[in-house]
Amino acid sequence: MTSPAPPAGEGAVHLDAGTGTGPGVRLVGRSAELALLDGFLAAAVTRGAALMLTGDAGVGKSALLDAAAARAAERGFRVVRVVGSAFEESVSFSALHQMLQPLADEMAALPARQASTLRAALGLSDEQPAELLAVSGAVHTLLSRTAAASGPVALVVDQVTWLDRPSAVVLANLARHVRSSPLALLAASRTGDESYLGGTGLPTHEVRPLDTESANRLVTERFPAMTPRVRRRLVTEAAGNPLALLELPATLDEAQLTERGPLPAALPLSERLQKIYGDRVGNLPEPTRDLLLLAVLDGSGRLGILQRAGNGDVLAALGPAEQSGLVRVDATTGRLVFRHPLTRSAVLELSTGAERRRGHLALAREFPAGSEHRARHLADATIGPDDEAAALLYEVAHRTLGRGDAVGAITTLLRASELSLDGAAKARMLTEAACLGANITGDLRNVRALLADAALADPTDPDSLAAATAAASQLVNGEGDADTAHKLLVGAIGGRNPQNRFSTDVLHEAVLTLVRVCFYSGRPELWRTFDDAVRETPSTADEPLLPVLRGALGDPVHAALPVLDTLDGLLADLHRETDLRRIIGAAAAATFVDRLPGCRSALRRVIDSGRDGGAVAAAIEASFMLAIDAYFSGQWDDIPGLTEEGLRWCDRHSYRLTAQPCRYLRGLLAAARGDTRTALTVADRLVSWGSPRRLDTLGVYAAHIRAMCALADADFESAYRQLASVVTPGELPPYQPHVLWFFLDFAETAARTGRHAEAAAHVAAVRETHTPAISPRLAMLTDAAQAVATPDVVAHDLFERALATPDAQRWPFEWARISLLYGERLRRAKAGVAARVHLDAALTTFRRLGAAPWTARAANELRASGIAVAGTASGAHRAALLTPQELKTAQLAATGLTNKQIAAQLYLSPRTVATHLRSAFPKLGVSSRAGLRDALTGRPQDGRY
Repeated sequence: MTSPAPPAGEGAVHLDAGTGTGPGVRLVGRSAELALLDGFLAAAVTRGAALMLTGDAGVGKSALLDAAAARAAERGFRVVRVVGSAFEESVSFSALHQMLQPLADEMAALPARQASTLRAALGLSDEQPAELLAVSGAVHTLLSRTAAASGPVALVVDQVTWLDRPSAVVLANLARHVRSSPLALLAASRTGDESYLGGTGLPTHEVRPLDTESANRLVTERFPAMTPRVRRRLVTEAAGNPLALLELPATLDEAQLTERGPLPAALPLSERLQKIYGDRVGNLPEPTRDLLLLAVLDGSGRLGILQRAGNGDVLAALGPAEQSGLVRVDATTGRLVFRHPLTRSAVLELSTGAERRRGHLALAREFPAGSEHRARHLADATIGPDDEAAALLYEVAHRTLGRGDAVGAITTLLRASELSLDGAAKARMLTEAACLGANITGDLRNVRALLADAALADPTDPDSLAAATAAASQLVNGEGDADTAHKLLVGAIGGRNPQNRFSTDVLHEAVLTLVRVCFYSGRPELWRTFDDAVRETPSTADEPLLPVLRGALGDPVHAALPVLDTLDGLLADLHRETDLRRIIGAAAAATFVDRLPGCRSALRRVIDSGRDGGAVAAAIEASFMLAIDAYFSGQWDDIPGLTEEGLRWCDRHSYRLTAQPCRYLRGLLAAARGDTRTALTVADRLVSWGSPRRLDTLGVYAAHIRAMCALADADFESAYRQLASVVTPGELPPYQPHVLWFFLDFAETAARTGRHAEAAAHVAAVRETHTPAISPRLAMLTDAAQAVATPDVVAHDLFERALATPDAQRWPFEWARISLLYGERLRRAKAGVAARVHLDAALTTFRRLGAAPWTARAANELRASGIAVAGTASGAHRAALLTPQELKTAQLAATGLTNKQIAAQLYLSPRTVATHLRSAFPKLGVSSRAGLRDALTGRPQDGRY
């Protein structure tokens, strides 16, 4: 039997499967504390035990008491609950009444004198209460007899500080003698609060705030719609306090939680949080509160600024706040530090608008004219519209963008638009915010609304450059409408306003968007219009990234060589680059000229920004580029995770076009690993989406996937037809960057189908364009293509030179394919010994990559050369074809686990598990999970040996 559970105290943070405090309650991030409580209860059964939980308000002490009470009840304890109350602190024996009420039946069995003592203490008789020592003895006897009769007793006491004095004395005496009976006394009190129990010397355990991982998990599970950037802000402000983590979101509206509206400088406090953090601030002297307000508004903690802006002895004025434990001066930095971030929110909420305005003005005077801090303080001190403050904020927004904080830049632009009276200026700020949202932060949904507001502010300029860029980005990324986007951009770039002081940033954004439009369109005529537009725009001349993009991305075959030195310089400095737009631009330029490895760390920074809710649109592109790099560098197991994350972002933010390259990489990987059905499904989807929109690049993607499927099956005629649909034999036309990815494939399929003249002509075109000079990889592929295109003889020198390319195994799949081609030629020329070296190298690499059909081809060639090869036909050796991650997944699936259960064990998503299984099935020669066990153990599935 247990007493009724009282209302949860502050900080009672549960994730419930049901209600109450039973087994359905799950605490987040408290495994160590729960283990401690389990040990405490186990010890109390034999010799009695006492423990005091301490911690800040809202840290979760009450939740742990609830969990302890539930665990005690499960162990057979008789649980008795007591909660101190500020309203009953002056009522004698009020807490003792809570404790004894559930034990009323047992009281009647006490010796008469002790029963009379307790009845008097509880006011149940007309007798005068006895001395507290006698009451304590009677309570101890009652609990000891109860424990002896019905099992151990757990006395759980919350809010110790607010116990009435007589009850607290009784409990303190009980704590001193707890070991004489099977009694567990568990209490909780705020850190620093004095109580009678605290003076008994009983053991204490401080309940610490949640760690960052647990805090994030708690908020994510309770508020799944909250964006990562908002969640990060709340987790930072709450500083691990569970009550704050759950209460702060309730003070924000839906737009703020989903980042469609700006967050306030200081998060507002709920009523419960205000009581915890605001009461102590409100009791401070007025000069101290004024100085704390200046510190909150400044945010730097520099005492010099507070001294000048506050006009007084800053340390003396801070004294009461330090004594109250609200702030401290860091001994190392000499800066003022708030002990909890929410104290700052309390300071702000207790101030008036006039006080905040005076504080901002005082701080603005401490910064030089033109500084960002001065501009922000003046804007915050402004009442109503102010064009001067708006203009200052507009400048700040562009500086913020240059530091890589696109979200901060958008927020600042929107605030500047609120302050602006000038319609044209307001429209410019709104359209630029829309432009950045569409191109960087992934906020396509707000583009229409912002552009509509801009049109209302300034109906005379509906075709401004920023508005056209934002609209074009929404059209191409969301709908795939490259033609309309192209017309908008070309027209706006040609009709730009040269008087706009800050048009350069927007102009470069417009040109970068036009590059994206031209790339996905895959049509030379759009690139020619791009050249005309940029040629007539002198202000782009001092931006080195634009010609690099035009040459290395737009037409690498004919225009990359002149810009490679500039590109290499940009990449060398990429680790210092803070502008995420420039990182993405430089990486895009590096994609077709084999320089993506130099972009890896910078691209990961972009992805981290996307994960934090910042540059989501840029992060989508970064995930695609890292997936490309992983494909060519042989890190194939990384591709599902990279593309899956990119596709999730695309789905969440409606980036339909940008999802297609991620699908392309997944299809290409499926083709190389023998999952033909998945690969062809992806190819069909690319065509069905891209063809009606005239996105020719998606058609190239599809042809590449289909050709790889055919090559994997040694169906060279089908592979040739697919490649011939996007390649003209003997020509490398301009504005077709993807031809650099499959000219070896074309040469091989042409040669194997008897079209030797076409193969030779194509290799000649590659050499005439000096493609080998672009990168060592392209030089390796050119030598291999020429060797394949040479009929009737084995071109030893070309094959050997290709395989000896410095660091050739940085591109393992292509290197292994060249080894396979060379080994095949050598075997057919009766040079079996030499062939085996290359065939074995190819087989080893294909196996490591999990390229099942290529592994089979290499193994067949080795067998034909007289070498027995195990592990490619059937039985347990098939498992050798799997990557480590695929093998683990298949082994777990063979035991009957679902994808969700496997994902939980391997820390993957169910979608990634499904991808690994789809790849494993063809390698193991099975079509469903039912055949996995036999395939992995080597038992023949047809029953024959």
